[in-house]
Amino acid sequence: MTSDTMTLTGIVATTPRHLVTSSGLAITSFRLASGQRRFVRKRNAWVDADPNWYTVSSFRQLAHNVVASVRKGQHVVVTGRLRVRDWENADRNGTSVELEADAIGHDLTWCTTAYVRSAPAAAPAPRPAMEQEDPELDASEQGGSEQGGSDQGAAEQAEPGSFAPRGAPSLATLDS
Repeated sequence: MTSDTMTLTGIVATTPRHLVTSSGLAITSFRLASGQRRFVRKRNAWVDADPNWYTVSSFRQLAHNVVASVRKGQHVVVTGRLRVRDWENADRNGTSVELEADAIGHDLTWCTTAYVRSAPAAAPAPRPAMEQEDPELDASEQGGSEQGGSDQGAAEQAEPGSFAPRGAPSLATLDS
Protein backbone atom coordinates (compact mmCIF):
# COMPACT_ATOMS: atom_id res chain seq x y z
CA MET A 1 0.00 0.00 0.00
CA THR A 2 1.38 3.41 -0.91
CA SER A 3 0.76 6.64 0.88
CA ASP A 4 0.91 10.22 -0.29
CA THR A 5 3.70 11.95 1.59
CA MET A 6 3.82 15.72 1.40
CA THR A 7 5.41 18.72 3.04
CA LEU A 8 3.37 21.81 3.86
CA THR A 9 4.24 25.22 5.17
CA GLY A 10 1.64 27.39 6.80
CA ILE A 11 0.31 29.13 9.87
CA VAL A 12 -1.06 27.29 12.89
CA ALA A 13 -4.68 28.51 12.89
CA THR A 14 -5.96 26.92 16.11
CA THR A 15 -4.51 26.26 19.52
CA PRO A 16 -3.07 22.71 19.41
CA ARG A 17 -5.46 20.27 21.12
CA HIS A 18 -3.75 17.56 23.15
CA LEU A 19 -5.26 14.39 24.57
CA VAL A 20 -4.10 11.01 25.79
CA THR A 21 -6.34 8.04 25.07
CA SER A 22 -7.27 5.46 27.70
CA SER A 23 -4.63 3.16 26.17
CA GLY A 24 -1.94 5.83 26.67
CA LEU A 25 -1.63 7.09 23.08
CA ALA A 26 -0.80 10.82 22.99
CA ILE A 27 -2.47 12.81 20.18
CA THR A 28 -2.08 16.50 19.37
CA SER A 29 -3.91 18.14 16.48
CA PHE A 30 -4.35 21.62 15.05
CA ARG A 31 -5.64 23.34 11.93
CA LEU A 32 -3.09 24.61 9.44
CA ALA A 33 -3.77 27.39 6.94
CA SER A 34 -1.48 26.98 3.95
CA GLY A 35 -1.76 29.90 1.59
CA GLN A 36 -0.10 30.98 -1.58
CA ARG A 37 0.78 34.37 -2.93
CA ARG A 38 0.88 35.21 -6.58
CA PHE A 39 1.90 38.24 -8.54
CA VAL A 40 -0.87 39.91 -10.55
CA ARG A 41 0.70 41.91 -13.34
CA LYS A 42 -2.40 43.99 -14.06
CA ARG A 43 -2.36 45.30 -10.48
CA ASN A 44 1.44 45.14 -10.21
CA ALA A 45 1.04 43.62 -6.75
CA TRP A 46 1.25 40.41 -4.81
CA VAL A 47 -2.12 39.02 -3.71
CA ASP A 48 -2.98 36.24 -1.29
CA ALA A 49 -4.82 33.29 -2.81
CA ASP A 50 -7.44 31.49 -0.77
CA PRO A 51 -5.69 29.27 1.79
CA ASN A 52 -5.97 25.52 1.86
CA TRP A 53 -7.00 24.17 5.25
CA TYR A 54 -5.60 20.99 6.77
CA THR A 55 -6.04 19.19 10.06
CA VAL A 56 -2.58 18.14 11.27
CA SER A 57 -2.47 15.19 13.67
CA SER A 58 0.60 14.03 15.55
CA PHE A 59 1.05 10.99 17.76
CA ARG A 60 3.24 9.67 20.58
CA GLN A 61 6.43 11.64 21.37
CA LEU A 62 5.81 14.04 18.48
CA ALA A 63 2.42 14.91 20.01
CA HIS A 64 4.04 15.74 23.37
CA ASN A 65 6.67 17.90 21.67
CA VAL A 66 4.11 19.73 19.53
CA VAL A 67 1.92 20.72 22.48
CA ALA A 68 5.01 21.99 24.32
CA SER A 69 6.43 23.91 21.35
CA VAL A 70 3.82 25.03 18.82
CA ARG A 71 1.41 27.94 19.34
CA LYS A 72 -1.44 29.45 17.34
CA GLY A 73 -0.17 32.00 14.82
CA GLN A 74 3.27 30.45 14.35
CA HIS A 75 4.67 29.48 10.95
CA VAL A 76 5.49 25.77 10.72
CA VAL A 77 6.72 23.15 8.28
CA VAL A 78 4.92 19.79 8.42
CA THR A 79 5.81 16.55 6.66
CA GLY A 80 3.49 13.58 6.75
CA ARG A 81 0.96 11.35 5.05
CA LEU A 82 -2.08 12.88 3.39
CA ARG A 83 -5.52 11.46 4.23
CA VAL A 84 -8.64 12.69 2.41
CA ARG A 85 -11.92 11.45 3.87
CA ASP A 86 -15.55 12.14 3.09
CA TRP A 87 -17.80 12.56 6.12
CA GLU A 88 -21.44 13.17 6.88
CA ASN A 89 -23.57 13.70 9.94
CA ALA A 90 -27.29 14.29 10.46
CA ASP A 91 -27.49 17.64 8.65
CA ARG A 92 -24.18 18.17 6.80
CA ASN A 93 -21.54 16.40 4.80
CA GLY A 94 -18.10 17.31 3.54
CA THR A 95 -14.52 16.28 2.97
CA SER A 96 -11.72 16.50 5.51
CA VAL A 97 -8.12 16.82 4.44
CA GLU A 98 -5.75 15.60 7.14
CA LEU A 99 -2.01 15.33 7.41
CA GLU A 100 -0.73 12.59 9.71
CA ALA A 101 2.54 14.22 10.73
CA ASP A 102 5.90 12.50 10.70
CA ALA A 103 7.75 15.75 11.53
CA ILE A 104 6.77 19.28 12.54
CA GLY A 105 9.04 22.25 13.05
CA HIS A 106 9.06 26.02 13.04
CA ASP A 107 9.55 27.66 9.63
CA LEU A 108 12.87 29.45 10.13
CA THR A 109 12.03 31.87 7.32
CA TRP A 110 9.81 33.62 9.87
CA CYS A 111 11.49 33.06 13.23
CA THR A 112 14.37 31.62 15.20
CA THR A 113 14.07 28.83 17.70
CA ALA A 114 16.20 27.31 20.46
CA TYR A 115 16.65 23.55 20.34
CA VAL A 116 15.97 21.75 23.62
CA ARG A 117 16.04 17.98 23.62
CA SER A 118 12.82 16.48 24.96
CA ALA A 119 12.48 13.90 27.70
CA PRO A 120 11.65 10.41 26.48
CA ALA A 121 7.99 9.46 26.75
CA ALA A 122 8.72 6.32 28.78
CA ALA A 123 11.66 5.26 30.89
CA PRO A 124 13.81 2.52 29.34
CA ALA A 125 13.47 -0.99 30.70
CA PRO A 126 16.00 -1.94 33.39
CA ARG A 127 19.07 -3.78 32.15
CA PRO A 128 19.68 -7.39 33.12
CA ALA A 129 22.17 -7.86 35.98
CA MET A 130 24.76 -9.54 33.70
CA GLU A 131 25.29 -6.31 31.74
CA GLN A 132 26.17 -4.37 34.89
CA GLU A 133 29.25 -6.47 35.76
CA ASP A 134 31.70 -4.37 33.67
CA PRO A 135 32.74 -1.39 35.87
CA GLU A 136 34.20 0.50 32.88
CA LEU A 137 30.86 0.32 31.09
CA ASP A 138 28.99 1.52 34.17
CA ALA A 139 31.30 4.53 34.64
CA SER A 140 30.89 5.69 31.04
CA GLU A 141 27.12 5.27 31.15
CA GLN A 142 26.83 7.25 34.38
CA GLY A 143 28.05 10.40 32.68
CA GLY A 144 31.84 9.93 32.77
CA SER A 145 33.67 10.39 29.52
CA GLU A 146 37.27 10.35 28.40
CA GLN A 147 36.56 13.33 26.14
CA GLY A 148 35.66 15.92 28.70
CA GLY A 149 33.52 14.65 31.56
CA SER A 150 29.76 14.57 31.81
CA ASP A 151 27.01 16.74 30.39
CA GLN A 152 25.59 17.60 33.79
CA GLY A 153 26.57 21.25 33.28
CA ALA A 154 24.21 21.38 30.30
CA ALA A 155 21.34 20.25 32.49
CA GLU A 156 22.13 22.92 35.06
CA GLN A 157 22.22 25.63 32.35
CA ALA A 158 18.86 24.68 30.83
CA GLU A 159 15.97 27.09 31.16
CA PRO A 160 13.47 26.43 33.93
CA GLY A 161 10.86 23.92 32.82
CA SER A 162 13.02 22.57 29.98
CA PHE A 163 14.70 19.22 29.84
CA ALA A 164 18.37 18.70 29.27
CA PRO A 165 19.30 15.00 29.55
CA ARG A 166 21.99 13.97 32.03
CA GLY A 167 24.61 11.59 30.77
CA ALA A 168 23.77 12.20 27.12
CA PRO A 169 26.64 11.86 24.68
CA SER A 170 28.52 15.02 23.86
CA LEU A 171 28.64 16.40 20.32
CA ALA A 172 32.22 15.15 20.00
CA THR A 173 30.97 11.63 20.75
CA LEU A 174 28.11 11.92 18.26
CA ASP A 175 30.36 13.21 15.47
CA SER A 176 32.96 10.45 15.80
